[in-house]
Amino acid sequence: MSRQHPQINLSRRSLFKFGAGAIGTGVLTAGLGSNLLAAEKKAPAEDDITPDKALQELLDGNERFVNRKRKNPHQTYSRLVEVAKGQKPFASVLGCADSRVPSEIVFDQGLGDLFVCRVAGNIATREEIGSLEFGSLVLGSKIIMVVGHERCGAVDAAIKGAEVPGQIGSLLEAIKPSVESSKGKSGDKIENACKANVLVQVEKLKSSPVLSELINAEKLKIVGVYYDLDTGRISRVV
Repeated sequence: MSRQHPQINLSRRSLFKFGAGAIGTGVLTAGLGSNLLAAEKKAPAEDDITPDKALQELLDGNERFVNRKRKNPHQTYSRLVEVAKGQKPFASVLGCADSRVPSEIVFDQGLGDLFVCRVAGNIATREEIGSLEFGSLVLGSKIIMVVGHERCGAVDAAIKGAEVPGQIGSLLEAIKPSVESSKGKSGDKIENACKANVLVQVEKLKSSPVLSELINAEKLKIVGVYYDLDTGRISRVV
């Protein structure tokens, strides 16, 4: 996959304009949206990748990973030099901080391909949502994939109502609604809660006015998946 990477310059003034008026007037025509449209006019080839194509690229990469046929794309020194000038990731990932689920590896991608947010329990906090809004609206990511995974420790702790120190409790509180919604379902309760958590986070992201505007304009797709730690395979949840 070949993609160009124009530099998008953001001033504090443009950020302020976006925060004050983008939602009210349409994010694609105000503030940061104007910068994005300008960048697209300069590089029309970037429109070649659609949200559906971006999704397929991730799924194909995972299939290569599972079958031990990784291509390790975009991992050369020349690629490093190229993306140092600017980034244009085709996909964003909201994943768990779990060390066993590194996005670039399990999707067989390289430098500049993925805009990744990782947090225990793959929860969509305000900060994560803001980051993903930036990745989609400004950088041009065509898909956001929420990746939950098998035997997630954060979800398991939320199920058990574990007493935890420091700020760890804030993570568990964010997961509890998913635990409640999965109660009573047949099958493994941790797996059910992990998948329910993916669904909750997808809906949180879709409730963002910035992201929903992009979805309505067919410039973005948000999907949820479940990662099997034993096989490395990704399966769709939504």
